Amino acid sequence: MPQITLPDGSRRQYDAPLSVHDVAADIGPGLAKAALAGRVDGSLVDTSFVIARDAELAIVTRKDEDALELLRHDAAHVMAQAVQELYPGTQVTIGPAIENGFYYDFARDEPFTPDDLAAIEARMHEIVKRDLPIEREVWEREQAKQAFGGLGETYKVEIIDDIIPEGEEVSVYRQGEWFDVCRGPHLPSTGKLGNGFKLTKVAGAYWRGDSRNPMLQRIYGTAWRDKKELKDYLHRLEEAEKRDHRKLGKQLDLFHFQDEAPGMAFWHHNGRVVYRQIERYMREKLDEYGYQEVETPQVLDRSLWERSGHWEKFADDMFTTQLDDHDFAIKPMNCPGHIQLYNQGLKSYRDLPLRIAEFGVVHRNEPSGTLHGLMRARRFTQDDAHVFCTEDQLQSEVATLIDMVFETYRDFGFEQIDLALSLRPEKRVGSDALWDKGEAALDRSLRDKGLEFRVQPGEGAFYGPKIEFTLRDSIGRTWQCGTIQVDFSMPGRLGAHYIAEDNSKQVPVMIHRAILGSMERFIGILIEHYAGALPVWLAPVQAVVLNITDRQAEYVERVTKLLRSKGFRVEPDLRNEKIGFKIREHTLHKVPFLLVVGDREVEQDTVALRDRKGTDLGTPSLDALIEMLSGQVANRLQ
Repeated sequence: MPQITLPDGSRRQYDAPLSVHDVAADIGPGLAKAALAGRVDGSLVDTSFVIARDAELAIVTRKDEDALELLRHDAAHVMAQAVQELYPGTQVTIGPAIENGFYYDFARDEPFTPDDLAAIEARMHEIVKRDLPIEREVWEREQAKQAFGGLGETYKVEIIDDIIPEGEEVSVYRQGEWFDVCRGPHLPSTGKLGNGFKLTKVAGAYWRGDSRNPMLQRIYGTAWRDKKELKDYLHRLEEAEKRDHRKLGKQLDLFHFQDEAPGMAFWHHNGRVVYRQIERYMREKLDEYGYQEVETPQVLDRSLWERSGHWEKFADDMFTTQLDDHDFAIKPMNCPGHIQLYNQGLKSYRDLPLRIAEFGVVHRNEPSGTLHGLMRARRFTQDDAHVFCTEDQLQSEVATLIDMVFETYRDFGFEQIDLALSLRPEKRVGSDALWDKGEAALDRSLRDKGLEFRVQPGEGAFYGPKIEFTLRDSIGRTWQCGTIQVDFSMPGRLGAHYIAEDNSKQVPVMIHRAILGSMERFIGILIEHYAGALPVWLAPVQAVVLNITDRQAEYVERVTKLLRSKGFRVEPDLRNEKIGFKIREHTLHKVPFLLVVGDREVEQDTVALRDRKGTDLGTPSLDALIEMLSGQVANRLQ
């Protein structure tokens, strides 16, 4: 006689075991029709799942976050069925739900074409209209191997051999005549999938991600709750394509990549101007918050990385070399070097907190398939800092760091910041008492400031808990950038200590903090956030002075010189081209202000001012122009 507890706390008693669907039907026919799955004692299950004991139950409908993963998983199965109906002999392998969508890997001799994708998508809609019941079956292991082997599905047989131990049963989901090995759960029927899906592309993928294995064809798709969500997502994709920092980087003459230095940017003059403005801003913040700026070596002996713990965990991601029969690593991070700086000279509790910052160039041996412009590179610069403090100072230092992070993001134009508190993982170092103190300090700092945050159990670093800051850009995408991490381990491993007030030797707490994260990645995010139209204070060229005829050339040079003397980044354009051509060109280069000069402007000591959107801003005097530009830059207007 199971007793079911619902999310609102109400309870329902039943005389016999019953399915999730039966409970939904008992609550109401509308809920039974809307039910896609259930969450029983926290686990996601099919609506056909039978509850035989007391349990907590939540009915999952399209409104729930859980629904998206279900829809995407089912879309993968429906796609696989469509492919095998259209192209008999194609083998299906693995097809999971992923962020924003799904994919399935297929073994087929002929490559899929764009026309094939259109045909597969059309057949998927047909399968949805059939509203085929999706039913879970349990087969004996050998029965499953024989069934898939008889269909020529050698990859499925290999999966069963590798992941299902002998003597165990195999979970199989059937929709109509088509079936697949799967743990589930799934929707009640293909009709529940709806029409909020679209196939997006084909790519190659090695079987099980191993280049020694056969190359398969991976078809990607996206799936959402309805057509509106799908349309919104496709619009975001279109916007993201327009904003691709790699294209804009080339268009705006900021940087480029080439095969001779994979994952490492070649910065052009305009790009370096942007880079220096951000660096200059961050240096102002460092001065404001009492940091010492330092620089540490690029190459350090293996023994240091072993003592810090990095060699054991990250050796495969480090570039290494040998010198005088010693192993060295090009630094992938700055923390061990900063502890070496801390260790120079005896430290007292009176010297703490000690804040050390570095624009540290690091190298990481990222897999070539993961490289993505500035967003995922092998060489980049971290706006890295470490705060050494006593346990009693930890709380206040974290609070100050949170303020610093939010101020920085606001100045760069990011108002929506999501926060997460990541707590102790199962495998960790340090006593529970230290973890308690670190987690409490982070939690209290967030709560004292009235900040909303989600808790991520088990997601902390092995040495301590952390706060993660995730930015939302102008088209709703999220970028995890800043972190505040409490470290109880590395200072002690590398011999850091201070003399406490009672003359005892104590190990300082080390706070790792990054705000921008990678300078390169943050610039990529800024480019995409602003679609290349950077705010005036960051723009590599803030204004261009354009003449209409040669008669204004001398005045253009005078205006340019005056504005440069006031600290503005201004260029003259005296080319013998039509004014409309020059305006269009500089608009494409996203120059914030265009200062057009004709005979009247020369006579009146003014300029005809327009912005990159084409808005006519009148004909201000040079003094008024300087005042306007100064306000834009000083206030960091977006």
